[in-house]
Amino acid sequence: MPTSASVRPALNHLQQLDGIRFIAVGMVLFDHWMVGRIELPLGALGVTIFFVLSGFLITRILLSSKDKLSNQPNGGIGKYLKTFYIRRTLRIFPIYYLTLFILYLVNEPPVRRTIGWLALYATNLYMARHVSWMGTVDHLWSLAVEEQVYLFFPLLLFFVPRRWVPLTAGLMIIGSVALRYVLYQARMPWFIGYVTMPACLDSFGLGAIMAFWWLYERERFGNVFSRTRWLWISIALFIIVTTLTKVLPAIPDSRGWAGHHNIMSDVWERLAASFIGFFLIGRAVIGFKGPMKWILENPVSQYMGRISYGLYLFHNFVFNVFHTQPTHFTVRAWRRLSEMMPFLNSSYFFQFSFYLALTVALATISWFLIEKPVNNLKDRFSY
Repeated sequence: MPTSASVRPALNHLQQLDGIRFIAVGMVLFDHWMVGRIELPLGALGVTIFFVLSGFLITRILLSSKDKLSNQPNGGIGKYLKTFYIRRTLRIFPIYYLTLFILYLVNEPPVRRTIGWLALYATNLYMARHVSWMGTVDHLWSLAVEEQVYLFFPLLLFFVPRRWVPLTAGLMIIGSVALRYVLYQARMPWFIGYVTMPACLDSFGLGAIMAFWWLYERERFGNVFSRTRWLWISIALFIIVTTLTKVLPAIPDSRGWAGHHNIMSDVWERLAASFIGFFLIGRAVIGFKGPMKWILENPVSQYMGRISYGLYLFHNFVFNVFHTQPTHFTVRAWRRLSEMMPFLNSSYFFQFSFYLALTVALATISWFLIEKPVNNLKDRFSY
């Protein structure tokens, strides 16, 4: 059993993971703002990488905390849960609820209409129940998935014996893929298998396996992730799956939803994307060398990774290809700016850069005025 002294190094900050956050959120922003120009599943890949990363980080935290508290009455479950949930609350809730409050005050339609669902982190459940997207708050489904995982995963890891953690994670992976297959065979709308929490658990399961190896089987961790070829193989697998998605015939959606969907996109794409996250994150934990090291560790990547929560949270409200109205303040500001400097209309690059600059500015303000000061309070509740 690890001692508390051996637990702390396992929780040290892993610098290159901030760079991974930057890559993942960059994929999401690029995908959402380039709809109709470039059709690649980069947004889905970015979200999946975040899920694998969350699975790794929370499993690492929870298992380390469980080890540290194991000599306390009842295994220290009270402190174990209290510390985890307080730290998660301080990190996630303040800026999320402040954003909802402000958008409610300015009468953002989907926020006004579904505020109860949003407040309960049930965006994905609303989508599944009503078989409908939610406009500018669509992207909050992934935050809902993470919060729902946090509801059961700490208890699961506490009561499952350590030696059974990999098996448990493996069952999460198998069960998630099987659920997506069942939904596909039942011809349910494809996005139900995309946004519901149980259908995302293969990503978290792979992250949990990675954390277990990092904590207790470090030699295996090194053997698997020190070889970059596995990352390239996973990327090739993802390309094959996405190519087959386009090549194989589309299955008509029962409710007429647009898009080219079949068994590859609806069942296997997330698992293939999860393997990219698995090998990318594992290699970053060990530490990339060469050009990739610079990409992940340069000051821009590190900073953008730190503010990635704000970037993800705000970007859809700054601009959304499908839902942003011509009267929206960012669109009006862009129109005014391009009228003053007509050359800006020569390329979408300038408009993209404008929305990116606004999003970075908002995330920066959020980070320094709210997130960072609140995060500092977490030091009072150490693992």
